This record gives sequence, C-alpha cells and structure tokens, in this order.
Amino acid sequence: MSIEELARKTIRELTPYQSARRLGGSGDIWLNANESPFANEYSVTCSRLNRYSECQPAELIQAYADYAGVDSKQVLTSRGADEGIELLIRTFCEPNQDSILYCPPTYGMYAISAETFDINTKIVPLTPEWQLDLPSIENNLNGVKLVFICSPNNPTGNVMKRRDIEKLLDMTTDKAIVVVDEAYIDFCLETSTVDLLAKYPHLVILRTLSKAFALAGLRCGFTLANTDVINLLLKVIAPYPVPVPVADIAVQALSVAGRAKTKYQVLDISANRAYLQAGLGMLPGVTVYDGYGNYLLVKFSQADALFTALWDHGIILRRSPIENCIRISVGNRDECEKTLAFIRAHVISQGNASANNDELNASN
Repeated sequence: MSIEELARKTIRELTPYQSARRLGGSGDIWLNANESPFANEYSVTCSRLNRYSECQPAELIQAYADYAGVDSKQVLTSRGADEGIELLIRTFCEPNQDSILYCPPTYGMYAISAETFDINTKIVPLTPEWQLDLPSIENNLNGVKLVFICSPNNPTGNVMKRRDIEKLLDMTTDKAIVVVDEAYIDFCLETSTVDLLAKYPHLVILRTLSKAFALAGLRCGFTLANTDVINLLLKVIAPYPVPVPVADIAVQALSVAGRAKTKYQVLDISANRAYLQAGLGMLPGVTVYDGYGNYLLVKFSQADALFTALWDHGIILRRSPIENCIRISVGNRDECEKTLAFIRAHVISQGNASANNDELNASN
C-alpha cells in the first residue's frame, strides 16, 4: 500500500487552495495577494522564547478588544483568520452530517476547510449585483450549521448590504451560526457588523492583521463573538496557538502609535486605489468595479492575454474566477503607476491592432 493510499479519501481527492505563493511567479511588482506595500519596523524580545506562550495572551486580547470596541471575553486570537474558519467548522459541524453554506464568488478557504473535515458544502451564489440571495439561502438552511459571508467580499470588493445581513441573522436564529469575514474591514470600518454582536448571539466576526496592519507574514487573526461561542472555540484551539514574537509585535501594532500609523497607511492605500480606479476606468473596454478593500476587480475584453503579458513583464496580479476579470492589489504609488502604464499601453495597442484588422477586412 502506498503512502497516498493511507491518506483519507477526502484528502487524496482534495484540490488545495491556490494561494498567491503557491502560484509563484517572478517579478518586481507583486500585486496578487492583497498585501500591504508597507514594511514597518518592530522590536522583538527573546527573553521568553524558552517558555511556551499563553494560549490567549491577555495583553494582545485586550489590545484587540479595545481596537474592535468589544469586551475582551468576546475575542479569540489565532494563526490568521484562516485558523478561525477551521476552528468554527471543527467546533460546530459533525463530519458527514452537517453543512456549511457560502456564497461565491468569494474566498475559497471556506469550502476547502469544510472539505478537509468531511463537512458538506451548500453553495448559494451571490446575485448578479454580488449581494446575498436571501430567498435561496433560506431555502437551503436545512442541515447548515455555519453560513459564511465575506464583507468586503474577496474577490469582488463590494460590501454586503447591512439590512441583508440583519435579515440573514433573523432567519438563522436558533438554526445556524452566521460568520461575517471582515478581513478587509479596516478600510471601511463604518460598515462593520461588530455592533450587532449585542443583538445576535449567533453572530461571529473574523478579523486579521494581515491587510491594513501590514502584517501578513505575522499570521495573526481574531474571532469576535459572544462568550458562549468563544468558550467553545477555546476547547478546540491548539494549546499554544500564538508564538511569543507574534504576540509582541501584534501588541505594538495595536498600540496607540501603531493604530495611528495604520490609519495613515490605510488613507494612503485608499488614495492609490482611487488613482488606479480612475486611471483604469478611462480605458476603452475596461470596467472597474467599486472596491472597499485594498484591491480592485477589473474586467478586460482580453483578460487572459493581458494577465500573461503582465506576468511576463514581472507585474504579478491575480486571476479571478469571474470571467474576464483580474484582481489587482493596491500597492504603493510607484507600483500603481507602473501597473497602470503597462495596462494602458497594452489595451491601447490591442485596440489599435483590432482596428487595423477591421480596416483590412473591410478593404477586402
């Protein structure tokens, strides 16, 4: 018997999440992983590295609770929001019995995490306007323990309507947990659902320091929920999920000075997003969708050819599951200017080539 045959059938058949790093590439401009262009300096102490970390470092938990505006008992920290997804599935879903529900196009790890643990998945696509299809969700709640909603949504960039989220919470009361993934919420904090925790005990919110706080390499995320949910998750989480250096750096990032720096950098990224949106929007045959995170979804008439040309030129973007669309992370101004200039030149040259072909065909 081979090693592969010893693995669970589910894992043998599983297609792993195609992260930006798995897909590789070689270039000078990396706008494919929704990372921050800022690299901030932090200090790390080594005097405690011979000891295990706390399961939930009190200083870190309090720092994020203060930032999020919740009680410290409503916060759990983990290895990125991805571990939060996994913890919720392991805690609330029975293998080969329960289901999660998610609404594509959206983040792919909801489905992959569920499949890894033999949890069924129910798919209710977003509407053509990329909003929640509430009637279809309601018709598919049988057997569902977790409903995953991403807002701002990845890859579309739009925010889910608050009234729809509230309607979803109403229809799932005493039936399922609603998980609102707010990985990109720091770019539009006014749209957060955190205030709804007081009204809905089955609401769970996922957060991260990877995006606005420019700490993707730190792998530090948070789950915000009512204490009953947090206490259940604490039964499942690993004994030492947060390394000491991670906690030290995260606390610095969440300090008054750290939060002020993040706010400034968010404004800078938002300005660059507006610059990209305006520049791309002026190009013929290009549609730029409104984005509320640190990325834009852009539709091109020949997206595959453009993506390949950019890739070969060392500008690494992200293919989208949405037809003819490319997702562009917002980098620094220099990266945005170079990316826009290349796309502009490519689109114009393709347009000229098409026009010349039309003239040639007409003359023939």
